[in-house]
Amino acid sequence: MLLAHDHIFHLFVYFKLMFLAAIARFAEPISYTSVFPYLPEMISSFGVEKKEVAKWAGITSSVFSLAQSLTAVAWGRASDRFGRKPVILIGLLCTMICFIVWGMSTSLAMAITVRAIMGAGNGNVGIIRTMVAEMVTERELRPKAFSVMPLVWSVGSVFGPAFGGLFAKPADQWPGIFGNSTFFKTYPFAFPNMIGSIFFMISLATGLLFLKETLQSKRHSRDWGLVLGERIMDAFKAHPRRRAQHLRRYSVQDSEVSAPLLSASVPPKTARATVSETRAEKPASFSMSAVFTRQSVINLVSYTFLALHAVAYDQSLPVFLNYPPQKHTSENTSLPFVFSGGYGLTHAHIGSIFALEGVLSGLIQFLVFPALCARFGVLNCFKVCTLTFPVVYILTPYTVLIEDTTMRYTALGLILTIKTFAFIVGFPSTTLLLTNSASSLSILGTLNGFATTFSALGRASGPAMTGAVFTYGVKHGVIGLPWWLLAFLACVGAIPVWMTVEGDGPTDGLSPTDSEDEEDMEVDELATEDDDEPDASLPSTIIMSEQSLEQEDVPLFDAAKNSRAGDYGTLDTRRSASSVAA
Repeated sequence: MLLAHDHIFHLFVYFKLMFLAAIARFAEPISYTSVFPYLPEMISSFGVEKKEVAKWAGITSSVFSLAQSLTAVAWGRASDRFGRKPVILIGLLCTMICFIVWGMSTSLAMAITVRAIMGAGNGNVGIIRTMVAEMVTERELRPKAFSVMPLVWSVGSVFGPAFGGLFAKPADQWPGIFGNSTFFKTYPFAFPNMIGSIFFMISLATGLLFLKETLQSKRHSRDWGLVLGERIMDAFKAHPRRRAQHLRRYSVQDSEVSAPLLSASVPPKTARATVSETRAEKPASFSMSAVFTRQSVINLVSYTFLALHAVAYDQSLPVFLNYPPQKHTSENTSLPFVFSGGYGLTHAHIGSIFALEGVLSGLIQFLVFPALCARFGVLNCFKVCTLTFPVVYILTPYTVLIEDTTMRYTALGLILTIKTFAFIVGFPSTTLLLTNSASSLSILGTLNGFATTFSALGRASGPAMTGAVFTYGVKHGVIGLPWWLLAFLACVGAIPVWMTVEGDGPTDGLSPTDSEDEEDMEVDELATEDDDEPDASLPSTIIMSEQSLEQEDVPLFDAAKNSRAGDYGTLDTRRSASSVAA
């Protein structure tokens, strides 16, 4: 009965932590996907010819990923040193500012520059993935845990395109309300970004006040954001008659918070033990060979190819849907390769298609993916996805050849459904495989930083490549050229998947190094010296033992269970009689 109660408590803590991380993540898919419906029209508004729109839309998307790839490892290393939470908050703030400025772009050069700055200022994808791995230590729970962030992306993919399609060009869509607005006439694409910035502010506030640090060396440091968040929650939960008592208690806590960790009255022995304990909390050093194991490299290659062709497909699809339709005759059509034409849809209709696709993604992610992983295994699911991608890419352009409107959209809907299923199962699968290839949690932040870098390179080269090929194809009457290029790249990306071996996952402990051994010896020497000092009989004496050092490796839910935000950074000097006697 006790074990069942502990298991329920652990699940509750996992759910709470994952929920907070999900809220912090939610704004980013909105900012990324909201541009899809109106991007072709935005590029056209800069004076770009219709046949050149695909190329410049691909470049605009690519600079974001390229800039992100150049800074992702730096952000990952910063999170390993300073903590996950501050880096995530900085990334959210930078993205929100650039997101608003992006909507007010008045030229192609400005739009490209802002997108590049936005990408360089955000490395949260790999960092949040690292937080998930640090939150959930049980291997059997990780498939569900790693499906949460893609689920958040799916939900954000519902709101993002809907905002982009519904709120773009408000002066044209609602002339009675915004028709006289000089601002929205000058900046027709700013309104959806202003709406999306509200979610960024919610993510920032939630992350600052309630998101707990998961980096082991920073986990027990005082977090003023959590202190403030706890006080806000206590103020709402407290009975009116007890609020005065809470305020008096907070004034006492404020004096404790402002006081130094060790006062002058603390015995020198306690201070020494604290210094030794701080040294033991230093993050372990590791070499690049520990990061780039054979399986890690294989999974990085697979992840890079998946990001390349998947993002390129999503980037090319709105351009394809927006491209004017064409009447197919014997003069302009020669099957199986020579044909052209699109769907001629506006940003509102494209936004609706992406929103429906996002709803489907959320259902697959929440209901199907965990069951598939449990039944067939993560690696087998990923293998099936890699075989599905080329088929989807090859068939996509042929839908424009169907003359009946109902059948044409039915075929397109079926292909997009299959594509969505493969994408939603494929991405968390490769994320799980990459995480399980890591040897230790201590290197996971750096590994995910490199994963973000390589995937960003794929997301940068994919849209740029397909955009240029799309432009070349429509000029020569072969609109299927970019899709068949993606099919070829998907086939190449499937090769390393069949060399993948699913690992057991990273260990919780840090890999020992020579420097750590020296520090351990120094700690033992300090403890030995303290035993010979006259004040060894003081009741507050702390004996540094293996048990006290091992407490740094407790799972996150134990820290959540046994501590409150206001207890961070305090020193527990209580020891049992047996441990003191030892």
